Amino acid sequence: MEIEILPQLQGLKYNTWRSFLANAGLEADDAIEQTVLIWDGDQLIATGSRQGNLLKCIAVAPFRQGEGLLSKVLTALRQEAFRAGYRHLFLYTKPENAHLFSPLLFYPVAQTEHVLLMEDRKNGIRDFIAGFVPSKPTGNNGAIVMNCDPFTLGHQHLIARAATSCDHVYVFVLSEEKGRFSSADRIEMVKQGVAHLPNVTVLPTGPYLISSATFPTYFLKQREQAGRIQCMLDIQIFIQHFAPAFSITRRYVGSEPLCAVTSRYNEILKDNLPASGIEVCQIPRLEQSDRVISASAVREALNNQDWDTVRKLVPDTTFNYLKHL
Repeated sequence: MEIEILPQLQGLKYNTWRSFLANAGLEADDAIEQTVLIWDGDQLIATGSRQGNLLKCIAVAPFRQGEGLLSKVLTALRQEAFRAGYRHLFLYTKPENAHLFSPLLFYPVAQTEHVLLMEDRKNGIRDFIAGFVPSKPTGNNGAIVMNCDPFTLGHQHLIARAATSCDHVYVFVLSEEKGRFSSADRIEMVKQGVAHLPNVTVLPTGPYLISSATFPTYFLKQREQAGRIQCMLDIQIFIQHFAPAFSITRRYVGSEPLCAVTSRYNEILKDNLPASGIEVCQIPRLEQSDRVISASAVREALNNQDWDTVRKLVPDTTFNYLKHL
C-alpha cells in the first residue's frame, strides 16, 4: 500500500482519480490544492482532497471499506493542512455519512436534507459565537449579513433603518477573502460607518455563514439545485446557532433589483425563517439619480479612478478609508 500526496493531478492519474470518484457517485472538483491517493499496486483504493481548510472529494473503494483507509486519508489531509497553516478544518458530506466521520473527530455544524457540514472542533461554532456574547441578549434584536465590498451609503441606510425598529442590531460581515477588499478592511469600514449608531454591533461571520466560493457541488445529484441547497444550509446555521445566541427575531435584507441570485436568496429567507420565529424585513434599496447604490458601482468607479463618483456613493468614513489604502 502506498500513500501519495500531489498538489496537482495530471494525465493518467487525473483520469483514474476522476473515474474513481464517479464510481463513488461523486463528481471531480478541480478547485483543489492537494490530493491524497492511496494505491494498492496500480489500483486506487482511497482518495481525498483539500482546498484551503475545506476537505472534499473523499472516497474509499467499496471492497476496501472497513480497513481504516478513511482514517489514513483524513490523517494525511490534516497533516498537510497543518503544514499549510490551517488549524480549523471543515468538510461537507451527505447526512447519511455522518457516522463515518464522527469517530474521526469531525463534528456536525448543521445539516439539511441533502448536506451535512462538519468541523474538526467540538463545539467550534458555539465557542466562536460565545466569544462575542458576554451574556445572553434580550429584547427585539435584528440581524443583517453583509459583504460590504466596500461599505456604501446603501449599506449604511439599511443598517440605520433596522436600528430604528430594533433594540439592537447585529451586523455580520462575511469573513471570506474573496472580494476586492480584505475581511479586515471591510469590517473596519462598517464599524466606522455605523459608529454613530449606539445600538449596532459589527461582528465577523467567521467560517460559518456559507460562501458560494467554497460550497461544494461535487456530491449533489441535482447540481442545478446547489444554490437553493446552499441557502438552506445557511438558514439552518443561522437558525440553530446565530439567532438563539443573539436573541434575533428579525433579519433585514435590502431589495435586490440587480442580482437575480441575491434576489432568490432573499425569497428563500422569506419562505423559511418565519417558521422559526424570525421575521424577514426587506428595506427598499437607497437610490441616487434613479439608480440603486451598489458596491459594484463603487468598485467600477475605483477602477476608473473616479473619486467624485465614489464620494457620492459611500459615507465619508468609507471615502477617507479608501483614500488611505
